[in-house]
Amino acid sequence: MPVDFNKRSLKNLTPDEIYKNPENPRIIFRQEEMENLMLSISKLGIQVPVAVYKDGGKYYLLDGERRWRCSKKLNLRTIPALVQEKPSPLENLLLMYNIHALREQWDYFTIASKLQTIVDLYVEEKGYPPNEVELSEETGLGRGQIRRCRLLLDLPERFKEMLLEELKLPKSQQKISEDFFIEMERSLKTVTNRIPEFAEDIDTVRDTLVEKFRNNTIGAVTDFRQLSKIATSIEGLGVDEKKAKSALDRIFDQNSRVGIRQMFKDTVEFEYDEKNAERHVSLLSDYFDEIIEDNLWQQLDEKFIDELRELHARLTELLGG
Repeated sequence: MPVDFNKRSLKNLTPDEIYKNPENPRIIFRQEEMENLMLSISKLGIQVPVAVYKDGGKYYLLDGERRWRCSKKLNLRTIPALVQEKPSPLENLLLMYNIHALREQWDYFTIASKLQTIVDLYVEEKGYPPNEVELSEETGLGRGQIRRCRLLLDLPERFKEMLLEELKLPKSQQKISEDFFIEMERSLKTVTNRIPEFAEDIDTVRDTLVEKFRNNTIGAVTDFRQLSKIATSIEGLGVDEKKAKSALDRIFDQNSRVGIRQMFKDTVEFEYDEKNAERHVSLLSDYFDEIIEDNLWQQLDEKFIDELRELHARLTELLGG
């Protein structure tokens, strides 16, 4: 049965009466953020009550662990708390997810840490696994958020540990971010789907990409989208597989100083630009067909006509006609 939110009462509890929720996905409490919150509470007090449930004579947090931690450090005598019914294990997690989906967004790593637990409890309670739409509705997460979380869940443990250590730093000091791993994993899935042999030593590839990002050989996390384009150019543009594979080999070589952006430019950028130009030419051709069919030449802007004359001159030079 779902929790009845009408059966809630506001109480003043001592911080020592309250215990952290053992299922709270949040595992990262950055010192700088905690210090700022503690300063605010010391000046203004706790303006938003924490949410708790009672079980076996103890109160457990559903929302407000940062406020509770600060209150203990500040030695506050009492803090305001909304007390509600004890939720089921599944409701316990879903309540925390929905609270943060509506208010403060957790790190993706935090979201991902308990996502599989939610799926397992859902199966236990309802007898079947939730699809992506149901999981989105239950947690308050967007489907895109869920997909990004699953990319982090599938990381080998040592890369999860690497990310966790990075997330403990102030955001301004983080280099290897969640976005880095999400973009990298997306691109590597594309690469290994197109050229399966790269999957054989994928962790070494990850190590190389991490190191190249740290030393700025890879300049931005969005460069990984060009990595995907190199792999998809084989089918999408008819690029020779050996050419694409050679480019990827150089990117994945830990001894090379070649980045993704430069290799993309050197190998397949022209083909992608050509394909893009072809689409524009096709659209322009369709537009001219309409102009001719409906006899609309007189309605064309003079500036546009001047651009067409310039284009005609360049095409004549290019085509030699």
